[in-house]
Amino acid sequence: MHHVIVGSGPAGVVAAETLKTHQKDARVTILNNEDAPPYSRMAIPYYLIDQIEENGTHLRKNKDHYSSIGIDLINGELSAIDLASKTLLLNDSTNKSLQYDKLLLATGSSPNIPKIQGIETEGVSSCWTLADARYLLNKIKKGDDVVLMGAGFIGCIILEALVKSGANLTVVEMEDRMVPRMMNDDAGGMIKDWCLSKGVVIHTGTRVEEIEKLDSGKLGLKLSDGKILEANLAVSATGVSPNTGFLKKEQLKVGQGILVNRSMQTSDPDVFAAGDVAEGLDFSTGEYSIQAIQPTAVDHARVAAKNMIQLGSVEHQGSINMNVLDTLGLISCSFGAWAGVKDGEQVSLINKDRFKYFNLQFEDDLLVGATSIGMTQHVGVLRGLIQSRIRLGDWKDRLLKDPTRLMEAYLSSTQALGFNSKVFA
Repeated sequence: MHHVIVGSGPAGVVAAETLKTHQKDARVTILNNEDAPPYSRMAIPYYLIDQIEENGTHLRKNKDHYSSIGIDLINGELSAIDLASKTLLLNDSTNKSLQYDKLLLATGSSPNIPKIQGIETEGVSSCWTLADARYLLNKIKKGDDVVLMGAGFIGCIILEALVKSGANLTVVEMEDRMVPRMMNDDAGGMIKDWCLSKGVVIHTGTRVEEIEKLDSGKLGLKLSDGKILEANLAVSATGVSPNTGFLKKEQLKVGQGILVNRSMQTSDPDVFAAGDVAEGLDFSTGEYSIQAIQPTAVDHARVAAKNMIQLGSVEHQGSINMNVLDTLGLISCSFGAWAGVKDGEQVSLINKDRFKYFNLQFEDDLLVGATSIGMTQHVGVLRGLIQSRIRLGDWKDRLLKDPTRLMEAYLSSTQALGFNSKVFA
């Protein structure tokens, strides 16, 4: 049995290791299309500020790790799939092909290229791959003026690294707040205020419309509100999209990403998908969507691998939307249906002077979503209550009056059901 995994990110690596754990005699191949061993994108910011060496980004530190457990790691880029003959065609000068019995597509995602005149100008870059990071490391000098386009989750991770590199940073975000897909108005506004207090210049509610090279050698960035910014470098972080370009029209069912069932199986029974490219079950909504975060990728990978080797019937229970962000020392997080649900109730505590915020979202007597800033002590409890769907009963009304009693509510509710409170704490 030959299992082929296309993609060497966390989803691909975890799936390969899971396959070898449960089926030691299986042949497992990972197709890696980058000029580096499998690595974590989440480690790139630490590489940018010289906190780790490049090999510190690698998912497995031992260079012989894959061969030592019987995984073939080969370099190549997928150009097309022939589902009928179970053949992968690789995009190289040798016209190589690869046969599979079961296939896992863990091709990840790529940065969106904004429709900006001059976006290809020298000095404008994404920060998504190790190649991007190497480019920026060679370019950024302490005291440089840098413009970051986008203040979403990825943008704010890059923001931290750019500030610590010694750059004078300006952020441009088209929405009216920072991390708009993770934080509500109050929370996103608080993160903006925190960054402003740290010397970061931030423009919200506007976007870059044009980039040109000035006579000074700097970049000139024209904003939609008429302002013009000058910068030595510009970094684009305007979201990502699933890598599905190798698929022919209607070859597999594709929505926003490759559609999968609860076994992580695509419309072809011998082809599975996991990670950023997979449109999987959302725990909070019961609908199918893309969650481009590493915990979801790993969750997908384990379920897919077990079903590829038919290890019983393993169903994906749905990934919980979970984001934890460190922005210049301010910790923020959101879980589940953080924006609330129809006819739901909510409660908030806010202290703008101390940069503390706490919000709970309820549906009936279930906690379905939460947001916090500057408060990390209840992160495990928040996730646990949401993911276990524990009925709070009278505790819901008590929390609406005083959300700081969350730990009491958690302990009372879990002990009443005979749960071990250490599971989620």
